[in-house]
Amino acid sequence: MSTETRQSNAPTSTYRLQITSELTLQRAARLVGYLRELGVGAIYVSPLLKATDGSMHGYDVVDHSQIDPSRGGPDGFAELAKASADAGLALVVDIVPNHMGVADAAQNGVWWEFLRMGRESPAARWYDVDYEVADGKVLLPVLGDGFDLDRQLRLYVDNSSDEPRYELHYYQHRFPVAPGTYTEGDTARRVHERQHYRLVNYRRADTDQNYRRFFAVTTLAGLRVEDPSVFDATHAEILRWLRDYGVTGIRVDHPDGLTDPGDYLETLAAQARGAWITVEKITEPGEHLPSSWPVAGTTGYDVLAEVNTLLYDEDASEKMTRIYRDVTADERDWEQHIAEGKRLIATTILQAEIHRVARAVPGVEYAVDALTELAVAFDVYRSYLPLGRERLARAARVAAVRRPELAQAIEALQPWLSDPQTEACARFQQATGAIMAKGVEDTAYYRYSRAIGLNEVGGNPGTFGLSLDDFHAAQRERLQRAPYSMTTLSTHDTKRGEDVRARLAVIPELGDSWAEVASRLAALVPIPNRAFGYLLWQTFAATGLIERDRMHAYAEKAMREAADGTGWIDPDADFERAVHAAVDAAYDDPTVRAIIEDFAARLVPYGLSNSLSQKLIQLTIPGVPDVYQGSELGEDSLVDPDNRRPVDFEAHAEALRAVSSGGALPTLDESGLVKIWVTSRALRARRDLPNLFHTYRPMYADGPGRDHLVAFDRGGAITVATRLPVALGDKWASSTLTLPAAQYIDAMTGLRYEGTIRVADLLDRYPVALLLRREGGA
Repeated sequence: MSTETRQSNAPTSTYRLQITSELTLQRAARLVGYLRELGVGAIYVSPLLKATDGSMHGYDVVDHSQIDPSRGGPDGFAELAKASADAGLALVVDIVPNHMGVADAAQNGVWWEFLRMGRESPAARWYDVDYEVADGKVLLPVLGDGFDLDRQLRLYVDNSSDEPRYELHYYQHRFPVAPGTYTEGDTARRVHERQHYRLVNYRRADTDQNYRRFFAVTTLAGLRVEDPSVFDATHAEILRWLRDYGVTGIRVDHPDGLTDPGDYLETLAAQARGAWITVEKITEPGEHLPSSWPVAGTTGYDVLAEVNTLLYDEDASEKMTRIYRDVTADERDWEQHIAEGKRLIATTILQAEIHRVARAVPGVEYAVDALTELAVAFDVYRSYLPLGRERLARAARVAAVRRPELAQAIEALQPWLSDPQTEACARFQQATGAIMAKGVEDTAYYRYSRAIGLNEVGGNPGTFGLSLDDFHAAQRERLQRAPYSMTTLSTHDTKRGEDVRARLAVIPELGDSWAEVASRLAALVPIPNRAFGYLLWQTFAATGLIERDRMHAYAEKAMREAADGTGWIDPDADFERAVHAAVDAAYDDPTVRAIIEDFAARLVPYGLSNSLSQKLIQLTIPGVPDVYQGSELGEDSLVDPDNRRPVDFEAHAEALRAVSSGGALPTLDESGLVKIWVTSRALRARRDLPNLFHTYRPMYADGPGRDHLVAFDRGGAITVATRLPVALGDKWASSTLTLPAAQYIDAMTGLRYEGTIRVADLLDRYPVALLLRREGGA
């Protein structure tokens, strides 16, 4: 697909809606008027195919042939499509090619048929199973500790049809029985022994799992979309949406899990002709999407990292590291945490994936240990061989230095792992991405708590701050490389909402005060793991005293993800009691509560400045800006499922009406009205004045406020924003900004500017401005 075709269907912006049984497609259709008024260019919906009953996210598809009835079904989608088209808005859908839901076999007809008939069934083509283990049977890790199949497994006979249908039941789980495997008088255990699957203890998922999963989630089975028949069966309904509902954009979930992402995307692009396609791909610093992929770009985590890091003071790095080490006694750096987190995952919950690769390299001694070290040393999610061969070579060098006793085994693996024709090569590429995601994002991010606002998907907590020059260079590169890539600040997968991160970015500017606060809280409410305590107190500082149950739920997920004192399997009751007691102390202990409230209050005004700055920057830099549902107002979400809470869209619509009524401009306070004002002005400018957003030229202030001003000219639309607000003081008073020759109107205030202007005048009301060149100007 040509670049011209991809860009012709790129929307001016997107607005992500999490479609659920509460926010159905019909309800989404009734939001179109509000979103049009907000300035949105496209409605962007979460997965719509039939998912597991009760699923709140839709990534556990069980039937690719129908739109989920609980989410509104085809009638709801038709209603949303018509409403969007009538309003002039495009429609973008999220799809899930990597896996499908198998938590309840009875809900997934293809999985049920596969289990019933085994590897000879046409359904077997769908799933990625290693039949070299378990006597060719599919291992289903559903049995609890102390299970007794003779007592707990039951044989069920359904006589509702002409032919009796047999099933095996284990508590709420149902499994099919193959034809001819039941004779009168058989016990359930004996019938089970004749099936194409084997029910095993849930702990064996870590070591013996023989079907590919989504990361370590055994209820999500990997799909073989490289098989044309599987691709066709899983994409026919989606492709119909392009023809029948006017869908023009596709967001592809987790392509790194696929055997050959590039080949898959070529096939998708060829059949979804003209669609704007983006991929949920996490790139590490210096990494880019393969240029051969026929996509517009990523879903924007790279941008999130750039904008987020821009808010941090590079000069505070040493001080924040010293405070962290003083309070937590953790001397490890970020690279050590990466290695430890990935090694933990590779040797526990994902060791089955390593073992599978090892089985594909016969004759290599110590293959499991060598593969583990290679995966730990791999510095990106995965390679796409033959692309990325140098990544494998670099990992081999690092692994051999770390474990010289494995150097010979590591060398022996290279012919297997570097040849795209071998199974080991494909499996290793799939495994490294899963180990990176679970070992870094879901483990190390919760352990290394020096500055938790930097611990975000796509980020690099080992860095601290981004210079203006480097930020501008990144935007110019994006304009050249992927001008229609998505940009974002918040998603359903971010660890913290954008406004929480905006306040966290203030903490380094208040380093000495924070050191005192953190030390006092650590002494008043000791937590067995001091680094986790440091994470918890930063969280309270940024969110304030949000609803108690939300903070308890967050603390539980965070400490179990960290797996350093407790965990998801066999949680430590004493450890968790101490953490929950610390959460309660924040609300109930007057001294602790006062410390948190006082410090949180100090962050608020500076956090609001950061919030508006990052929002305007993200909405106006090169790319297609995405607004996550509800984030146009003040937003204090934490990690999922907290960030998937229902949004009060009536209140949002009322807020937009209030700021758009033509009355007084919104005041700079905590109501969130300024944020929705800034968001709507920027989105409308992107939609209505696209001719002003086609280039990128950095601009700099003259005077003492130079490092505090982020400014760039997009070709007639000039963004001006504030960074490092604590240290700003009165520097705007003697700082100026020279505009290109023309007259400009600030979209936020309606004031006019030209020539060289005092920054103090430009940012007198708000910490941001969007200057739009007047029609007919130079």
